[in-house]
Amino acid sequence: MTITSARPELSSYAQQYADEGFVLVKGLLSKEEAAYYRGRSHDLLAQLNRKDDPTWQSAMGLADGATRLQHLHDAQFYDAEFAKLLVDPRFTDVAAAVMGVDNVQLHHTKLFVKPPENGSPFPLHQDHPFFPHQYHRVGAAIFHFDDAPVEKGCVRIIPGSHLDGPREHDPEGSFHLLEPAFETATPQPAEAGDVLFFTYLTVHGSGVNVSDEARTTWLVQYRDPSDPPTVKTHEWSLGQGMMLRGVDPTGRSNV
Repeated sequence: MTITSARPELSSYAQQYADEGFVLVKGLLSKEEAAYYRGRSHDLLAQLNRKDDPTWQSAMGLADGATRLQHLHDAQFYDAEFAKLLVDPRFTDVAAAVMGVDNVQLHHTKLFVKPPENGSPFPLHQDHPFFPHQYHRVGAAIFHFDDAPVEKGCVRIIPGSHLDGPREHDPEGSFHLLEPAFETATPQPAEAGDVLFFTYLTVHGSGVNVSDEARTTWLVQYRDPSDPPTVKTHEWSLGQGMMLRGVDPTGRSNV
């Protein structure tokens, strides 16, 4: 029995991903699981107590006044519970289906918390210029550990924007697009437990968290191991090249 016959919803996910460049999978995690990971995320950030703020300089024009952001690369190297989630078939089967491949390889992960009232936005961009690959079989999954309505600064997407291929970005203050306008992107409000999958060519960003609650997400960037990078970047990311599903047919020659 194939994965798609065992989970027929995967075919519809793959079709939307191909047509629009993204798919929001509702309830991939239960509400209880999402709350559990939210707690571990905030506990981990409090334990590490790091003061760096990854807010992009290019995001300054999207907010009135200063904003803040908390983050952590490679959470799975600090807490084994995140490592379990990386290889959970509920996630990896969708990642494989939307890319149209059998094998899924880790590129990197980032934990983000947008604090209440002034959580930092991200301007519209593609992920491609940060780590370009030859065949563009690279994607992202954003796990929502709490609700992310528009007022919390949810992700915004330009549907179908991946079909035009890589775009020219302004590198000043981190890669971002000068057009289209941020307001033209479609908000993707999500609930705790939802996971948003999108290609690294999909134009996306997110707004300011103006609510009175934090927005907690975990970003997992994944790829087809047969798709070689064209530029060596993110080599400092711990665990890059870890197989999340299947095998690496290249013998790690692309890592």
